[in-house]
Amino acid sequence: MDGNGTLEIGFDVPAAVGTREADIQTPCLLIDLDAFEQNVVAMRGFAAEMGVDLRVHGKMHKSADIARYQIEQGGAVGICCQKVSEAEAFARGGIADILITNQVRSPLMIDRLAQLAKTTRVGVCIDDIANVAELSEAAVRAGSGIEVLVEIDCGAGRCGVEPGAAAVDLAKAIIAAPGLSFQGIQAYHGGAQHVRDFAERKARIEAAIGHARDTRDRLIEAGIGCPSVTGAGTGSYPFEGNSGVYTEIQCGSYAFMDADYQQVRDESGAPISEFKNAFFLLTSVMSNAKPGQAVCDAGLKVQSVDSGLPVIFGRDDVEYVACSDEHGTIRDPGSVLRINEKLKLVPGHCDPTCNIHDWYVGARGGAVECLWPVTARGKAY
Repeated sequence: MDGNGTLEIGFDVPAAVGTREADIQTPCLLIDLDAFEQNVVAMRGFAAEMGVDLRVHGKMHKSADIARYQIEQGGAVGICCQKVSEAEAFARGGIADILITNQVRSPLMIDRLAQLAKTTRVGVCIDDIANVAELSEAAVRAGSGIEVLVEIDCGAGRCGVEPGAAAVDLAKAIIAAPGLSFQGIQAYHGGAQHVRDFAERKARIEAAIGHARDTRDRLIEAGIGCPSVTGAGTGSYPFEGNSGVYTEIQCGSYAFMDADYQQVRDESGAPISEFKNAFFLLTSVMSNAKPGQAVCDAGLKVQSVDSGLPVIFGRDDVEYVACSDEHGTIRDPGSVLRINEKLKLVPGHCDPTCNIHDWYVGARGGAVECLWPVTARGKAY
């Protein structure tokens, strides 16, 4: 900070408020604030049209500033995240309603969850009867209350009990346990989000909706209220949101959009177009010594390539083709790229890319408007 409290460019930040985009230090995470705000408002409208709540997935961006914006301007009722330490970081950042869409089994982390529940509305998912007693005992010790959802395996083949009777049995155990309250069903099919083909994606999600409907109906038949049926993501939310079964959607990547999601197709076979690219890995050309090739400063240490290499935004004359630890190789047939030229890369997978950076640089009109810390960076326990 300078004497006026203004953040200056230094060793720890890639830019300062007012810095020109051309002068931002790279590689760093860049948010196009206009596109980001349009995405947030668009999802608010979609959720309202479908008559469902929006619980945004904070594990995508790990930023309390972004989460607050999604709640205050985007109509979200709260956030989801995946780990207790992540939830704690968001709570410290002012987020008051958090659902951990995951199982918590470590005794230490269960105790921390119970402590967090004393000051924050917090929920967690279970898929094992033994976890009920673990959570209940911790809540009683802490004098708090934990909201619990039964996670069903609705097709992803990962966590979750079988839909139907097994979920009803777990709900009964939660209701009987001191310190716990049953809040409904977690039914998220993560694997279906990135299925490219519309018809195949729709079929998988319709099967998931069927499992959620059956489980909800069985709960009602057993005299158990089911306040929430929650799930869905950026690649599937219109199906769940319009199903009449889901009460809440858990979209995350819509706010940023990455290269992989842009391969997901709508009913016409065109890329999903309701959300814009708002999130970039800003990089600079550092070498053009070889004809037809340039090298930039964004390699493996600043991005995840599990969903493929990044796409160079707004350019069809150059292509990012390979990367090593510190370098990205760019095919440049016309040898047009110049030293220190800035390029915006659209990462293949935004979530793990965000998790390896300290800051977001928010820009509008060619200048930096804000810097947001990646609040829950590294909070994976």
